[in-house]
Amino acid sequence: MQTPNVSVVTEFQLLGFQTLQEWQTLLFTIFLLIYLLTLTGNIVIIAVVSQNRRLHSPMYMFLQHLSFLEIWYTSTIVPLLLANLTSWGRAISFSACMAQLYFFVFFGATECFLLAMMAYDRYLAICSPLHYAFLMSPDTCRHLVALCWLTGVGTGFLPSMKISQLDFCGPNQINHFFCDLPPLRQLSCSSAHVTKMAIFLLSVAVLCVCFLLTLVSYVFIMSSILRIPSASGRRKTFSTCGSHLAVVTIYYGTMISMYVRPSAHLSPEINKIISVFYTVVTPLMNPVIYSLRNKDFKEAVRKAIRRQRGRCGVRVRGQVFIR
Repeated sequence: MQTPNVSVVTEFQLLGFQTLQEWQTLLFTIFLLIYLLTLTGNIVIIAVVSQNRRLHSPMYMFLQHLSFLEIWYTSTIVPLLLANLTSWGRAISFSACMAQLYFFVFFGATECFLLAMMAYDRYLAICSPLHYAFLMSPDTCRHLVALCWLTGVGTGFLPSMKISQLDFCGPNQINHFFCDLPPLRQLSCSSAHVTKMAIFLLSVAVLCVCFLLTLVSYVFIMSSILRIPSASGRRKTFSTCGSHLAVVTIYYGTMISMYVRPSAHLSPEINKIISVFYTVVTPLMNPVIYSLRNKDFKEAVRKAIRRQRGRCGVRVRGQVFIR
């Protein structure tokens, strides 16, 4: 007696924000604007850091890689979300869905590792300034960046492989705006207990460990800041580090609430709102917080603008005209 092949689903339907039909145009405009600002901000960071020798330091090398990652991370999700909001891009093939899932986990995990390395870099710079040049040499920085990317590549394989091995025999409607782990697991008609446990353990290892390392680094940084004799210096450093910590907390907090939590889950609509934060919002916030609040970077941007203005032959103080 032959065992029938129950994996009959060849494509999925992404339902997206179906409960907000009257808001589709507004949501499309908002997400498109955020996406364009995210691309522009991160491309500017990469270009400015590449062209300015003063910014060729470990901190900006990490920031440059983070910006490069954010471009691809948000591009894995947002274009399909925009197509979904126009109602003509809701169907996605099984293979394309698995590919999106892989790249989402790959880029998401790599961002966790990069954020942890950036926190460690700031810890060394603030808490061990005399040993910083030795401990975070350019070679060490490059090796840490390569480790982040390679670990991210490997991390993406387990979830996408385990999900692709499940049986999907209908329905094929994913109540989300992208191919995410929880809704895909819920659609499976085979036992997903082993898959669920494997993904849970991986999520704990990546999210909780990276968040803990980042948090510990900032605790030591804050304790060092408290020893700064100047009140204005303390306020300025607290403001910068506080902004960094706020973005990190939003990113890790929303991710942990989605992938490291008890079996009692939230409603699909709440899950979508949470997902918007770590797939759409944080890629926009990172370039703003990590660069535009940085004095050296802002000065490098001003020099780049003045240089470009000189090339155009327009030298009007305080203004930039494009011919």
